Amino acid sequence: MTHRRVALPTATGIALTGLILSGCATDASSPAEGGGDETLIVYSNSVSDGRGEWLVAQAAEAGFDVEYVDAGGGEIAQRVIAEATNPIADVVFGPNNVHFEYMKAADALEAYEPAWADKVEPIDPSGVYHAIVQEPIMIVYNTEAFANPGDAPQDWTDLFEDESFHGRYETATTLTGGTTQLVVTSLLSRYREDDGYLGISEDGWAAIDSFFEHGSPVVEGTDLYARMSSGEVDMGQMWLAGKASREQEYGVQSEAIRPSVGVPLVNQGIGVVKGSDNAELAQEFVDWFGSAEIQAAWSQEFFTAPTNADAIADANPGAVEMTASFTAQDIDWAFVAENLSSWVEEIELNHLG
Repeated sequence: MTHRRVALPTATGIALTGLILSGCATDASSPAEGGGDETLIVYSNSVSDGRGEWLVAQAAEAGFDVEYVDAGGGEIAQRVIAEATNPIADVVFGPNNVHFEYMKAADALEAYEPAWADKVEPIDPSGVYHAIVQEPIMIVYNTEAFANPGDAPQDWTDLFEDESFHGRYETATTLTGGTTQLVVTSLLSRYREDDGYLGISEDGWAAIDSFFEHGSPVVEGTDLYARMSSGEVDMGQMWLAGKASREQEYGVQSEAIRPSVGVPLVNQGIGVVKGSDNAELAQEFVDWFGSAEIQAAWSQEFFTAPTNADAIADANPGAVEMTASFTAQDIDWAFVAENLSSWVEEIELNHLG
């Protein structure tokens, strides 16, 4: 690959209301201006906790000039869809398969078969997007809060059904993030009733009400683990890589509960944005980022389980083993994809207080 001029831009923060974003950087190479001819704009919900900075530095060594936009998985999908007729991003990675299905349905992604495609289990028969990381979505609790692990909750439902846990678990105040959407998916999927409102029984909507009613709303700008460290809350939602990094950062030892029904075990995907001015370069980036070498290095650095079979041998063994130790909840993802946007709207309008 020919090496190119490399700039090391800072991450561009975004805030989304509906489909309109603000707060983007306004320099000439920012996403707001579409970037330079050979600057790759990457949208992702998986560039927090130092991952974005690592990505930029490693990509620079490979000859890519990368700028990234960091937001929740739902926000990222909405932005890609909103920009479908005038795309700004070149590559999107991190959202789960439901969000990728939304982007695909909006004709916002370009089919591309990466060089490593035969090393991963296909998650999209049409080949528009591919899996790079497998991630369990969990409830974690501060072990110091439960001298006897048997006293900790055993399922999400325990949090709102057992009064002893009321006010002790963190709940989201919006549903723009992919993790939060998967939490409500995990709950609602248990109450499927095809004749019910949005496919969910009355008991299901009552459970959602109770879940948010008895939680401790997230404090903007304060991490869950900071709140657990101070004793403000004892538990909350988390993904595996986030658990590992936050334990180190905040000095909090946590454990994940393992509901008998399992947990959402999801694939983070990657795809090329349709209409990108840097389509060939975007494809080269996907080949590079999803390769065994880079996914193994990503795993070692950020405690992830790569989907590339050739990356497993050199990946973080603890991350691979722990991911494999979770039972996948039986979730009808086609049913979720059909209803998730409506669930999110219903919950934000009528169940978040």
